[in-house]
Amino acid sequence: MQSLVKNVTVVGTGVIGNGWISRFLANGYHVTATDPAPGAEEKMRQAVKSAWSSLEKQGLAAGAAPDRLHFEPNLERAVSNADLIQENAPEREEIKRSLLKTISHAAKPNAIIASSTSGYMPSILQKDCLHPERVIVAHPFNPVYLMPLVELVGGQQTSSEVMVRAQSFYHSVRMKALIVSREIDGHIADRLMEAIWREALHLVNDGVATTEEVDAAIVYGPGLRWALMGPFLTLHMAGGKQGMRHMLEQFGPALKLPWTHLVAPELTEELAQRVIEGCEKQTDGMDMSILEKRRDDFLIELTDLLEKYWPSANLNGKL
Repeated sequence: MQSLVKNVTVVGTGVIGNGWISRFLANGYHVTATDPAPGAEEKMRQAVKSAWSSLEKQGLAAGAAPDRLHFEPNLERAVSNADLIQENAPEREEIKRSLLKTISHAAKPNAIIASSTSGYMPSILQKDCLHPERVIVAHPFNPVYLMPLVELVGGQQTSSEVMVRAQSFYHSVRMKALIVSREIDGHIADRLMEAIWREALHLVNDGVATTEEVDAAIVYGPGLRWALMGPFLTLHMAGGKQGMRHMLEQFGPALKLPWTHLVAPELTEELAQRVIEGCEKQTDGMDMSILEKRRDDFLIELTDLLEKYWPSANLNGKL
């Protein structure tokens, strides 16, 4: 099914918003962007310029060009002709609800309104909106212009037809659009990342490991396998020929052992400083732009490798 979206508007041009803009442009769309912050347009265009070399390596759609980007400072005008509006306001409920309400009154009745929220459920966000049936969550991952996953979540009032249209659109910008079957705070991926983040803070807080050691434990250990198979298939293979059946029989009792804390430790000034100093030591004064380029080059090669060895990672067509 081809996407029926022609005109795209991005509301909010921070890190996530600019990532969306870059991805949409790279896939041949004309994009209108809006943000009330001083200097937003200049920062946006610089962000697109910085991302473009990575997007060229990944491959551009026919006609894709940075000059297909228009900045409109007036919110109502910016969204008035859009078929899909991608909202990227700060993660504060009152701000998002107020902004989405304004957008819903200024947008076309059938325009899809997608929030990039990493935590809020769509049923909360659509409460004050006109035509709430077209309001969804479309949660991406940084850097948005390279990371393929987007979690699509519908609220209590979201129509199934809107979810189908949204999935078609995100497929058109070469994303793995995972429809979350039931809304929940934090969706899927962020809940998993949060669990690891909390345990990582405990390890640093308790003096078990430095930030560098925690990162190394993931990068050279489970992270390599997770990039291909994820946690369930990784453990399925740990069970040998009998797979998960044997793994649960053998290691299931360990679930009752006190191996993890789950509840986050108190973020004291001491813990915060240890985390900050550890990360700064790891990067050894490197400029963030250098780190971003290294990350982008790695992600391009890793994504190509994933497609080579696991082309069925689209969940049999569901993504």
